[in-house]
Amino acid sequence: MRILIVEDERGVRDVFREFAAALRHEPVAVESAERALEQLEREPPDAILLDVRLPGMSGLAFLDHPMVRAAGVPVVVVSGATSEDEARQCLQLGALDYLRKPVTLERLAGVLELLEPYARSREGGPGARRRAARRAPMKLAVSLVSERGTTWKGTCTEISAAGMKLQTNARLKAGGGLRVVFTPPDGGPPMEAVALVSRVDEEGVALWFVDLTSPETERLVALVDRLSPA
Repeated sequence: MRILIVEDERGVRDVFREFAAALRHEPVAVESAERALEQLEREPPDAILLDVRLPGMSGLAFLDHPMVRAAGVPVVVVSGATSEDEARQCLQLGALDYLRKPVTLERLAGVLELLEPYARSREGGPGARRRAARRAPMKLAVSLVSERGTTWKGTCTEISAAGMKLQTNARLKAGGGLRVVFTPPDGGPPMEAVALVSRVDEEGVALWFVDLTSPETERLVALVDRLSPA
């Protein structure tokens, strides 16, 4: 997989490039969004690792650039200045995932592994940039906590390693952020995740998990594999 790494910190850029190469990917590393646009026009990559705080054009402006949106290349954002508002903006602009620095090499390897089949089969366009995560039906009690501390109850109806669908009386709007607390039926401890509301309709609320750790992602993948219909 050809990976475009957009990172202004030379040390981080070199680590990402060397690690991607060690995993037999083809990394191309640049230090700015402007250079990334040149590379995108010259030879589009299969995927992009993007820092948000860049000199000149920001990562957010890069995500919103017509060339980037038209290319349909899956983008994973990596940011050292994490905020739910910034994560929300990145995902609304089509980013596939949002990782908090420092990123462990184990976490990066997991992201690249999940990204590869998606990058190979992408159809393009912002609406198609979400990870094609396997899902399983499941009824599960969920606690929802807003950014202001308001708490609601809900019932999960479907879960994946990337998010969940649920029914709730909470008045939620697409783009909002909240914390989700639930206990997967696998005998393990409760999980707490930051989530963004990606859709609200007659079927319920769709949530997108932000920056799960590798063990948390692996736990949900194992759960979905066990519960998914054959």
